[in-house]
Amino acid sequence: VGLFVFIYAYGYMEGDVRYTFFFGAFTLFAGAMLVLVSAANLLQLVVGWELVGLASYLLIGHYWEKKENSDAGIKAFLTNKIADVGLFIGVFILTIAAGSFRISDVLEVAESGEMTTTVAVVGGLMLFIGAMGKSGQVPFHVWLPDAMAGPTPVSALIHAATMVVAGIYLVARMYGVFFEGLSIGGSSINALAMVGAITTVVGASLAFVQDDIKKVLAYSTVSQLGYMAMALGVGAWTAAVFHLFTHAFFKANLFLGSGSVAHAVHSFDMKKSMGGMKKFMPRTYVTFLIGSAALAGLPPLAGFWSKDEILVGTGGWGLFGGTGGNGAYTFHLLMGMVGAALTAAYMTRCIYLTF
Repeated sequence: VGLFVFIYAYGYMEGDVRYTFFFGAFTLFAGAMLVLVSAANLLQLVVGWELVGLASYLLIGHYWEKKENSDAGIKAFLTNKIADVGLFIGVFILTIAAGSFRISDVLEVAESGEMTTTVAVVGGLMLFIGAMGKSGQVPFHVWLPDAMAGPTPVSALIHAATMVVAGIYLVARMYGVFFEGLSIGGSSINALAMVGAITTVVGASLAFVQDDIKKVLAYSTVSQLGYMAMALGVGAWTAAVFHLFTHAFFKANLFLGSGSVAHAVHSFDMKKSMGGMKKFMPRTYVTFLIGSAALAGLPPLAGFWSKDEILVGTGGWGLFGGTGGNGAYTFHLLMGMVGAALTAAYMTRCIYLTF
C-alpha cells in the first residue's frame, strides 16, 4: 500500500510548494511505522509510536499558511499526546509486573497467570487509552476528520492504511494481557468491545451527514477502526487483524480515488463541486465503486469476508456456530449489523453525489 501511495504522491504533489519537505516527512513516517511494527520490546514500540505521531503532525499541517490546517496538525498532535499518557503508564505497569520490556516476556507472565488480575486490567486499560487516541475511538475520534487538512496521499497512507491502525495493532500484539485482564473469553461485555461498538455506529452516523468527500471517508475510517476494536473485544483476534489488512487496501483505494476527483474539480465538496463525474472520469468511477463495494461488505470482495468473520466472532445468539464458546456478545452483533447497514448507506450517498 505504501509503495502505491508513494507512486501516486509523486504525480499528485507535482509543483507543490514544499515538494521535498513532503517526501522527507512521508519517508520518515514510513520508517517510523516499520520501527513500530517490528518492535520486539515496549521501549522500541513507544519510539516508533511517537515518531509516527510526529510525522503525522508535520504532514497534516503541510499547508500551514492556512490557519485551519496548522490548527488541525496541532489538534492531532495534542489529542494523541493526551492519550499517550495512558500508553506510558500502561507500559510502566506491565514492565514492572513482568520485570522486562520484552513483549514476549510480558505476554508470558500475563498468560501464565503470574500477573494479578488488577495489574492486567489496569495495565491493559491504560494501553487501550493510548490505542484509543491513535485509532480514533470515541471520544478521541475528534482529531481524525480534521486530519484531512493534509494532502490526499497522507490521508490514504497515514489515516487509512497504517498509522491509525497502530492502536489496533498494539492491542492485538499485547492480546494476552487484554484476554486475561478483561476476561474476554466466556463473558458478554467488556470495555474494549463496548468502546468499539459505540465507535462503529457513531462514526458511520457522522459519515452520513458530511458534504466533504474526504470527511466521509475519515468518519468511515473511524467506524471501521471501531469494528476492529470490537472484534478484539469479543475475542475474534484473527478477524480483527484480517479486517485491519483488508481495510488498508480498499480504504487507501477510496482516498486515492477521492483525491483524483478533487484534483479534477479543485474542491472536496461533493454537493457544490461534484456530480455526474462518471462520464468525465470513468476509470476513477470504476475503482471507487469497487472500493465502496468492498467497504460495504458485498461478496465476493475482501470487506465481506473480514466483516463476516467479526460478526460470527461475536457469538451472539449462537449464530453460525459461534466461536467455540468465546462468549455471547449479542449486543455487539447488533451494533455490527447496524454499522454495516449504515456503511452501505453512506457510501451509496457518496457515489451518488460524486459520480
